[in-house]
Amino acid sequence: MSTTDVAPETPDAPPTSMRTSGRRLGDSVFSALSIGSGLLIFVTLALVAIFLTSESIPAMKESREILGDSATFSLVETTLPLIFGTILAAAIALVVAIPISVGIALFISHYAPPRMASALGYMIDLLAAVPSVVYGLWGGIWLVPKMEPLYVFLNTYFGWIPLFAGDPHAPMRNLASAAIVLAVMVLPIITAVAREVFLQTPTLQEEAALALGATRWETVRTVVLPFGRSGVVAASMLGLGRALGETMAVLMILAPGATFSFHILEVGMHQTIAANIAAKEAESSGTEMSLLIFTGLVLFILTFLINAAARWIVARSGAKS
Repeated sequence: MSTTDVAPETPDAPPTSMRTSGRRLGDSVFSALSIGSGLLIFVTLALVAIFLTSESIPAMKESREILGDSATFSLVETTLPLIFGTILAAAIALVVAIPISVGIALFISHYAPPRMASALGYMIDLLAAVPSVVYGLWGGIWLVPKMEPLYVFLNTYFGWIPLFAGDPHAPMRNLASAAIVLAVMVLPIITAVAREVFLQTPTLQEEAALALGATRWETVRTVVLPFGRSGVVAASMLGLGRALGETMAVLMILAPGATFSFHILEVGMHQTIAANIAAKEAESSGTEMSLLIFTGLVLFILTFLINAAARWIVARSGAKS
């Protein structure tokens, strides 16, 4: 006795051609939106670069390097001290912040009990949301006076090092104080990213290291840190971008200057590009405003180059890991 299989009818289902066309329409719309969103970033960067370049042209035309002519100014002489101060402040901030951030991230991810790790992670995330003007008030009113004994100690016993030479006494609104505040500001960013990277370490690799007799620290040193190297580099570059562009905190703490001195304990020796723009923008016009925009263009290019270098370092670190 033969039987014939009959496919069940689904009268409510739309035809195949309609489902296919609907999917294709949705895919096309989503693809167009995705491509447009990606291109929007490039268009925005291009518009910013065009604006900064066009507005900087008057300052470029006025720039001259004629000895004895006090009415003229040089873009090089004006901009280079600001670049030096910006890079020096950001570098010191990273030197202070990176070891502390990595240590906190390792403690949260591999040492702290779950409840404590959750509370510490929440506090770190809250620190990242604090406005920069609050950091500036805290640094200028509370931190700077507290740093005088440390500055005097460093100057007394390590004054032979150029960084700690000079006069470290009041008012102490020097580059060291600004760099410490910058380190506190970038610490939550580096910590949060490094913590998430360390948590992504393969559990089997950690368990294998422990099974072979490695201690907790040896497991972290041989498994977790190599795995998270590229993530730590990326987190550090994010912090560097924040430190390079920080304005209000530096403006409220640092006494401005325009030199190439490495004496970070002295007052009135350094200034950053962002703080200089914020301090002079309201009272500038004409060529002076064009000069400020030119310094903004320099900061834009500097940040772009640092991000490009960071991507290259991250790629190499990821390959080695």
